[in-house]
Amino acid sequence: MTDFPPPAGPPVTSSTWAVTSPAFAPERERHATLPINAAIGAVVVLVISLLASKYVLDVLLQFEWPVVVYVALLALVGYGPSLIWCKFASRRWGTGKFFEDVGLKPEFADLGWGPVVWLVAIGTQIALGALILVLGVPLSNNTDGVSELTENRTYIVSLVITAVIAAPFVEEIVFRGVVMRGLRSRLAAVPTVILQGLLFGVAHIDPVRGAGNIGLALILSGVGIVFGGAAYLLRRIGPTIVAHAIFNGMV
Repeated sequence: MTDFPPPAGPPVTSSTWAVTSPAFAPERERHATLPINAAIGAVVVLVISLLASKYVLDVLLQFEWPVVVYVALLALVGYGPSLIWCKFASRRWGTGKFFEDVGLKPEFADLGWGPVVWLVAIGTQIALGALILVLGVPLSNNTDGVSELTENRTYIVSLVITAVIAAPFVEEIVFRGVVMRGLRSRLAAVPTVILQGLLFGVAHIDPVRGAGNIGLALILSGVGIVFGGAAYLLRRIGPTIVAHAIFNGMV
């Protein structure tokens, strides 16, 4: 049997194999979780406080205080309890590092991702709105009646500032932060994103709209699912806060 000459070049060693073996990408960061109790509490507290804020504002308008007072009261009553709960959840069940526990890790890229997420949310809103109209599902707008309140600038300014600044910040912490992480501790990723979106839609139901809440809740649920998907994929809520602010501001 003929012996073949050894291959040219340096001898093959274990270190050579280590260099030429394929390199794999680092493992993707796992989506953080919180106990389900944190999610349930966050939804209950937010819904109750939002309803309470509307009634409180209606009662206090008779005093004709400066706009800044009403903005502060609306934000305090509507969103203060939710921030307190989320802070409690971070200390009770999380690491105690609030921003880290809710996924609030701001990056400069959030200013770019935010408009992208907003565009997807707008597309979803249009598609669901068209479907709801075709099916004849009752639908009301959550800005119905605002045009009739033009003489009460205090009311409108208070709502706008709260909706564009306070709401995106607090609601993203609640739904895409605490609620989604609480659900993720019990459910797979897809059901988690869908369920938190549905809860987001239901949380915006207003008794005065009657059956029109059905269509409104469905549309906002779709928007919530888009925001949830973005927060899950990006592992942070900075982009969804930006998208939420643009969304509310355009409305």
